[in-house]
Order: sequence, then C-alpha cells, then structure tokens
Amino acid sequence: MTVQNADRATAADDPAAGGPGEALEVWIDQDLCTGDGICAQYAPEVFELDIDGLAYVKSADDELLQEPGATTRVPLPLLADVRDSAKDCPGDCIHVRRVSDKVEVYGPDAA
Repeated sequence: MTVQNADRATAADDPAAGGPGEALEVWIDQDLCTGDGICAQYAPEVFELDIDGLAYVKSADDELLQEPGATTRVPLPLLADVRDSAKDCPGDCIHVRRVSDKVEVYGPDAA
C-alpha cells in the first residue's frame, strides 16, 4: 500500500525540516517522559498516554507503539502540533527527525 505525500509532513511546509518532499517521523524517549500529557493535548492523533502514565506515539492505524524507539510518520496537517509538542515538552523527550537521514529537526537533539 502506498502512502500519499499529502499524508506526510514535508520540508516545503517548514524550513527547518530539510528539502522539498522530505517526510518526517517522531518518537518519544520514555526514559525522559514526565507524563504531563502536553503532547497528547496538542496532537492526540499522534500521541497517547498509556496506563503506565508515559506518552507513546501511535501508528497511522491508531495503534499505540510501545516498543522503545518506535517511530511514526508525522501527518502533514499535524506538523505544527507535533513541532509545538516537541518544543513545549517539559521532559524534552519528543524527537522529530527527517526520515531520509535521521537528522533531528525538533526536539532536544535538534541543531
């Protein structure tokens, strides 16, 4: 099954993301998560708090991805919300990076 580019965040939408057509993905470091839930408030389609009180990313099929380092694509309409989640996260645990080269564009390791 092919995913349309309209379903992915691209650099054309945000200069920090990279070149045109660049897909982004997001992951959460649960070791740093404080469980404040700000991410789930900004983008509940992408983030969810689990029973353990920590935030996780969700797949495009709304499945909670609990494996350490699990990533999900950033949907284009939610790019600003995911970016703001990374910027406002008190645990600095949300990482948004380019799919092609894994360079972090938002989050604690962004240049």
